[in-house]
Amino acid sequence: MATETTYGARDHARAQEGTRAEAMPVVPAVDWPDPPCAAGHLVWAETVAGGNYTHRVLARGTELRLTDLRGDACAHLLLYVADRPWERLNVADTVKVQWNAYLGEDRLLLSDQGRVLASVVADTSGRHDALCGTSTLVRNTERYGDGTPQSGSPAGRELFKLAAAKNGLEPRDLPPSLSFFQGVQVREDGSLDFTGSTGPGGSVTLRAEQDLTVLIANVPHPADPRPDYVSTPLEVLAWRAAPTAPGDPLWEATPEGRRAFLNTAEFLAARGLA
Repeated sequence: MATETTYGARDHARAQEGTRAEAMPVVPAVDWPDPPCAAGHLVWAETVAGGNYTHRVLARGTELRLTDLRGDACAHLLLYVADRPWERLNVADTVKVQWNAYLGEDRLLLSDQGRVLASVVADTSGRHDALCGTSTLVRNTERYGDGTPQSGSPAGRELFKLAAAKNGLEPRDLPPSLSFFQGVQVREDGSLDFTGSTGPGGSVTLRAEQDLTVLIANVPHPADPRPDYVSTPLEVLAWRAAPTAPGDPLWEATPEGRRAFLNTAEFLAARGLA
């Protein structure tokens, strides 16, 4: 189809309607084949290419499942309370309050206000990281020759800047992130051992305990020792569900977690949100 004229370009563009690429959002999300939830409950369905990013605002109670389709995805994650972006994921508090540097099922993702942003309700991967953060422009330029968003080796922080800008946030609003599907372990001498992935199909499911702005960059882990930029597609699915409630085993699992949930519930009740 000729595209030399405006009419030809328009006709060519319109002819693409309904085309499905390997990595793209599906709109409406309910058209996603074989959804993991009741029909009509799916609110976000997308495959994020390696070296790309995505973002979305999710309502409290929404469950978000990330899946490493081919074994070389790495989902770097940032969370913000949707209407109060100054309350955001605090990786240091997430680690120290729960006395554990390793993410996994039944862990909580905390803000610096002592409140729960999200809970990890399922995990089949076990290879995650709360210590290293994401890659940077300087480091990727040193390793791969370029780290800009338009290059073949974009850095996670550069992609986070783009996702942040689309949600009214600035570079100074980017704290250290969490990484899912590529893990590290701390050796006895304090150095880090990159453990990589468990292979294709690993997934982790988060539950939003407040209304959240979610930023995701799918780029190689900064500790990945491979010389090439290796990053494969990430599946992102989210569906309507309910937040964690008193009496749930996750709410009662630890004294620290229970206090974080109580802090969250008190704050939401004061605002008429729970």
